[in-house]
Amino acid sequence: MRKLIVANIVSLDGYYEGPGNDVMALPFHDAFSEYNAERLRAADTVLLGRSSFEGFKSYWPHIVDDASQAPVEREISRHMNAVDKVVVSDTLTPARTAPWHNTEIVGRADAHARVAGLKNAPGKEILTFGSHTLWNDLLSAGLVDELHLMIGPAFLGAGTPVFGGRSPVRLRLLEARPLPGGHLVLTRHAPA
Repeated sequence: MRKLIVANIVSLDGYYEGPGNDVMALPFHDAFSEYNAERLRAADTVLLGRSSFEGFKSYWPHIVDDASQAPVEREISRHMNAVDKVVVSDTLTPARTAPWHNTEIVGRADAHARVAGLKNAPGKEILTFGSHTLWNDLLSAGLVDELHLMIGPAFLGAGTPVFGGRSPVRLRLLEARPLPGGHLVLTRHAPA
């Protein structure tokens, strides 16, 4: 059975993004990209919500050819271009997935069944970045196997809470360690 892994960065005070949906308010560091590349190497499917998909497809496809980008960013771009993408959305259409044509669109009503089917199919890990609304729903439904949170040294004071308004979910800690550079702490959790 394949695992569904959620990997995200959060502020020390528990925000997924800053005020005004500003993800750039988060305390990014080189270790964030290195860890995401590591996760992508272990995956063959990326599961996203519409907003994250649209943000990623506007950024990642062309980074692979940009010599001014760090090698890890170019590696992430290569992986993001190559892996299958599954997007949960009731509004996205196939015409709006270019340049990523290896994209399946699943309606919200069918998301739980489709994710369960993906997990039961052969393959590598299924990875979710961003997609706060989607993965919170999947976590509440018992479909997330591991939650990897990179906690950064910043207090945002406001924004979108990482666990806002969802059913209670008990987690158990699998690992906690500083990532290289000492700016981010990785915590890995699984449902209890």
